[in-house]
Amino acid sequence: MLDASDRAGVIDRARPVRGDADAARWTAIGIAALAALTLSRLWLAAHAPLSPDEAYYWVWSRALAAGYPDHPPMVALWIRAGTWIAGQTPLGVRLLGPLSGLLGTFLLADAAQRLFPAARNAGLFAAAALNATLMLGAGTVIMTPDTPLMFFWIATMWALARFHASARPGWLLAAGAASGCALASKYTAAFLGFGAGLWFVVVPGLRPWLRRPWPWLAAALGLAIFAPVVAWNAAHHWASFLRQGGRLEAWRPALALRYLPELIGGQIALATPLLLVLFTAGVAVATLRAVRTREAAATLLALLSVPPLALFAEHALGDRVQANWPAVVYPAAAIAAAAWPVLRAWRRPAIALGAMITAVAYVQVAFAPLPLPPSIDQSMRTLAGWQGVAGEVEAARVAAGASFVVSDEYGLASELAFYLPASVPVVAVDPRWALFDLRQPELAGQTGLFLKDARRHDLQFLPPLGGAALTPVGEATRGRDGIVAERFLLYRVAWTAANDQGSALLPHPGE
Repeated sequence: MLDASDRAGVIDRARPVRGDADAARWTAIGIAALAALTLSRLWLAAHAPLSPDEAYYWVWSRALAAGYPDHPPMVALWIRAGTWIAGQTPLGVRLLGPLSGLLGTFLLADAAQRLFPAARNAGLFAAAALNATLMLGAGTVIMTPDTPLMFFWIATMWALARFHASARPGWLLAAGAASGCALASKYTAAFLGFGAGLWFVVVPGLRPWLRRPWPWLAAALGLAIFAPVVAWNAAHHWASFLRQGGRLEAWRPALALRYLPELIGGQIALATPLLLVLFTAGVAVATLRAVRTREAAATLLALLSVPPLALFAEHALGDRVQANWPAVVYPAAAIAAAAWPVLRAWRRPAIALGAMITAVAYVQVAFAPLPLPPSIDQSMRTLAGWQGVAGEVEAARVAAGASFVVSDEYGLASELAFYLPASVPVVAVDPRWALFDLRQPELAGQTGLFLKDARRHDLQFLPPLGGAALTPVGEATRGRDGIVAERFLLYRVAWTAANDQGSALLPHPGE
């Protein structure tokens, strides 16, 4: 049993405030809004076409492994579970996104209230703020490695908050398991282990726990969950470690004026403008309190925010930082923004603006009322028209007398595998496919239809098929309401046995 001194080292002294009728009313409104939001996300997940990356991750789910060339395997496991429940459909691919958003919202709200029991409605505001971001709005509908990463990141924070509030060591084991699952989702989750470990070093009251087995057992549990990913990399020439680790080498400060504004602009878009201000202020206050007082709750938020932000800012000095990368900071930032009374006046307008922007994005994806060009409309650029282009490709295949379809672009090949009839073999040509447990085609002597994105067309690099002869036969387009998002050049290709060796036969939903 823990004595009083142990508990004092974990629990910041704050007198909880009893809920009142107003708080109960807002909680009820929040739950109703979350239920409606989850239903809208499920509907959108069922009706929006798959993006190329989603189709690619769906192929992963049909060839389960402990690792892949780009990321760890959790997204494939989530898609496999979703398609087992809802079938080989867009909803099946995305099912766990809206559901994880629902559960993650409750975990985030509870974490905020456990960390800051004296902050009135901290959990409600933190949950509302995070759900109002375009990042979570998109991340719970479009299935990417960030979707499970965000859920397990929040789950880790929740377990640490429970430990903070109760001093029960079992919550450390829960945090270790959740952080291991986060690391098996995306390598960015290394910041979780780093921040949590540093938390026990920085906060004086937590240091005695380092003389006990529980933090070390939690770390061992997380690493054990991640161990299969390490083993897969070791057996495949460290493929994904080298691919992702290679990003850290960029250092070209002369390009900072190009990439730093992109980084900031991406966060304005994904967090939405006022919420970004609120999140930034919340993290700043948490960091100041951590430096001045070593308060456990504020220090945890700072350690889960500042290190990743510092790394992404450094990376932007020499290379592009994708807008979604810093999103791992949003859960801690949402709690920080909800915890400090000085920021209270910003909360409702920031949440209202974020919710409105996210709602507009949902309507555009679902109904496309605005005739926006692909350069502005992300949904047009990635989601629109894939069923239509599959129909055009199938008609061109029949007209060309081709027995199969082939592409050297992994996203395009994956889309064709998902949307073409199951009777049409789809072949993918790219060195990455050698790392998958997929069948090689046996199509020597047959004629295929080769697709190439017109924007990437360069005769110097064609053909990519080991010297196979290519004959132009036309093109196909995808888009929406007369607006073309992408053009594909079509070639008839004479297939050889050598081409079989460097290719993979992709699965179909009906198989």
